[in-house]
Amino acid sequence: MFPNVEIRHLHAVIALAEELNFTRAADRLHITQPALSKQITDLEAEHQFHLFTRHKRRIVELTDAGRLFVEEARSALSHTERAVHFARAAHDGSDSILTIGHSPYANHDWVSAMLAIRLPLYPRLGIRLKTQFAMESVHSVLVGEVNLALVTAPPQDAQITAVPFAPAPLYAALPENHPAAHKERLVLQDLAKDEWILFAKRVHPLLHEAIMDTARRESIAPKHAHDVFAPQEAVDLVSDHIGIAILTQPMARGIHTAGVVVKPLSDASLCFKTCVILRADNTSRLIEEYVRMFLRKYASQRLPPRQVKASPSARVLGWKTPIPPSRP
Repeated sequence: MFPNVEIRHLHAVIALAEELNFTRAADRLHITQPALSKQITDLEAEHQFHLFTRHKRRIVELTDAGRLFVEEARSALSHTERAVHFARAAHDGSDSILTIGHSPYANHDWVSAMLAIRLPLYPRLGIRLKTQFAMESVHSVLVGEVNLALVTAPPQDAQITAVPFAPAPLYAALPENHPAAHKERLVLQDLAKDEWILFAKRVHPLLHEAIMDTARRESIAPKHAHDVFAPQEAVDLVSDHIGIAILTQPMARGIHTAGVVVKPLSDASLCFKTCVILRADNTSRLIEEYVRMFLRKYASQRLPPRQVKASPSARVLGWKTPIPPSRP
């Protein structure tokens, strides 16, 4: 931990760095704005450097020192959380429970496949599911809160082994009288004149940014984008002719609403993979065997893991060569 720095100070700096606004950061931390300001001021005075530049008492941006501090603060908090989760796992019996993270909109077939796995060496193994948004699952894997997770388009991170097992294209839901509704496959240009309904950035920031980046490259200026959390909410807005919705495959599969059609998007930059992710330094035989069993079901769809150097997990699991299909 940092010398003479309390955990609450680390949380305070990280929150303010992400919000760049004292009011929003204080609300997020459930403290008053003066209390947050005092924590930041005391920390800067104690160590005699500035973390933020200010203009008329308003935060403008992080200083160079602030950027380095935030990076290391995140790492320190991550190690602290890992210590707690690993201690809890040892106390509860780490070979008796596997905790798996997944999106609230994950394909039910994937979850069913996870629950159906039986390992002869672990006859009493229990599975605990944890529903989280994508980046929350990534964080939970890093700190040891979950053993593995199913994540679409996880971020590049040297601490994670990500093994793709299923394609994850994006889909557009649009009114059946839309000019492009007759096409088999769409591109974003087909939707350039519409108002867009997107899953909120919190649901999956990387996918959200990919959509907006593709729009910028195509010189598309989306009209007011409505942010939603639930697929049905998006479909209802489409049905009411508020706009078109861009959804992930599991979200789109269950759409059966009169007057609404669903078409795949063929933009190359909007083609993703859903991955099994776990820590790159994993040495648990239980986790390795469990992931191996799950991947066998999807061996025909899989691509090699996204990692330059093979982690211990990748070597043990044989992820550099195809995993053989399960025997009948």
